[in-house]
Amino acid sequence: MSKSFENYQKRKLISSYFSVVLSIGLVLFLLGILGLLVLNTKKMADHFKEQITISVFLKENAKEVEVDQLQKSLAMAEYTKTASYVSKEEAAEQHSEEIGENFIDFLGYNPLKNSIDVQLNADYVSPEQIEGIATEISKKNYVDEVSYDKPLVGLLSDNVKKISFWILVASAIFTFIAVLLINSSIRLSIYSKRFIIKTMQMVGATKIFIRRPFIWTNIKLGMLGAVIALLALGGVLFYLDKNFTELNLFQDGTILIILFVGVFILGVLISLISTYFATQRFLNLRTDELYY
Repeated sequence: MSKSFENYQKRKLISSYFSVVLSIGLVLFLLGILGLLVLNTKKMADHFKEQITISVFLKENAKEVEVDQLQKSLAMAEYTKTASYVSKEEAAEQHSEEIGENFIDFLGYNPLKNSIDVQLNADYVSPEQIEGIATEISKKNYVDEVSYDKPLVGLLSDNVKKISFWILVASAIFTFIAVLLINSSIRLSIYSKRFIIKTMQMVGATKIFIRRPFIWTNIKLGMLGAVIALLALGGVLFYLDKNFTELNLFQDGTILIILFVGVFILGVLISLISTYFATQRFLNLRTDELYY
């Protein structure tokens, strides 16, 4: 009978530990995903910003040396990511592929102009900065027109600011919820041992002596939960890097190391603090209050 009860107690203990580890691992994994999103918000915003193209259309009488000089000066400008020359023949061919028919045969001539397509660095993609760049380029007497999608630039800038703000708000809220969830799991685990805590206290054990094994056990559970979360997070990272190579998630290893170390330390700290206050609560209760 005693052996059967002992086995039951072991199974109950393992089940309790498994529940705590799973809760910590799941919450830390979700927190890690959110941290990954926060750390890569700028990178993703920069990726979309750098898709904005300024098209510099040239006059028919523009000299080749002037066009070459303009392309080189644009390519060397601090706001430029790439600057490529597109002849009107190439532009006509691209346009024909897009619409599915040769419009030159229909019109009888090529109405397009030679141009230089400029992709900007992300730091210079804002309505004010692009307008200033376009105005400066337009001053060249061999430049016919400078064109870009103004509504898209404005919409992109506004949305990036809004998304960045709400991601930070969501991060703060979710971190608070994560702490509460892990704290609740640990408190429930310690609640089942409240009579053991009070018995040890009644036979003269000090609070430090009573707290020590609980804190150490839950720190180890926090570590195990953090490792599980990091393994899952690593799997997600490899998947995203394989399918969305343009994000270059492994390009900045320092950020990833900070993220992984941060998640691990957070798991340990929350486990430590939650265990301390949970045990302290039951240590301060009277014996009759343990039943409520």
